[in-house]
Order: sequence, then C-alpha cells, then structure tokens
Amino acid sequence: MKPEKTLEYYLSLPYRLEIIPDTEEGGYGARYPELPGCITCGETMEDIIRNAEDAKREWLLSALEDGIEIFEPVDEAVNPYSGQFKLRIPKILHKILAEHAKKEGISMNQYCLYLLSRNDAFHTA
Repeated sequence: MKPEKTLEYYLSLPYRLEIIPDTEEGGYGARYPELPGCITCGETMEDIIRNAEDAKREWLLSALEDGIEIFEPVDEAVNPYSGQFKLRIPKILHKILAEHAKKEGISMNQYCLYLLSRNDAFHTA
C-alpha cells in the first residue's frame, strides 16, 4: 500500500518558480509551471517570494481537498533538455522567417525563439 502524499510532502518538493517583472504596472508576477493556474503578484521581490509560497500552499491544499491530480517537479538531471531541436520547414517559410528576422535586426534563430515564446505564452495565459 502506497503512503498518502500530504501537503507537507508536496511543499517539500522543489517546484520551479518563475518570476516575471511587470513592465507595465510595476512589481512582479510569478507562477509555478507544474501547478497549472498557481499564479500571484507582488510589489517587491520579497513580496513576490512570500506571495508565491502562500499561493503554492493554497493551490496544493485546494487540489488535495478536491482530488485534483498534483504533478511533481521534473528532475532535469534525469530528463535533461539540450535546448536544441531540428525542424525541417518549407523553403518559402525559411525565406519569410529570414526576411522578417533581418527586418527586426536579429538572427533567424532569435526571431523563431521570439515567435515560439509569444505563441506559447498566449496558449498558457
């Protein structure tokens, strides 16, 4: 029989915290990527860290009470990501991306990273 995973168990796990400066309103936003919807904000770095810990605790409590599956952090030492992948694209798309990157004054690699990041942020917000 498996032991029950408690709030203390989940709080002891090394969940990755992302802190993002809010360039429009000031302060910071934060989220735990492995805990969907666990987000918060704060005026100072001290505030955001404290608020993030509170948000994580409340998110985990709610998930435990409601029987929602809680994902554990991915151990990147066991599952490392190289940060690289190869992608074959049509020549015309390659040309268009290269032209847009040149217009922006950045490399095509940086431009594609920007497009992927923007699209991913749109779908996860």
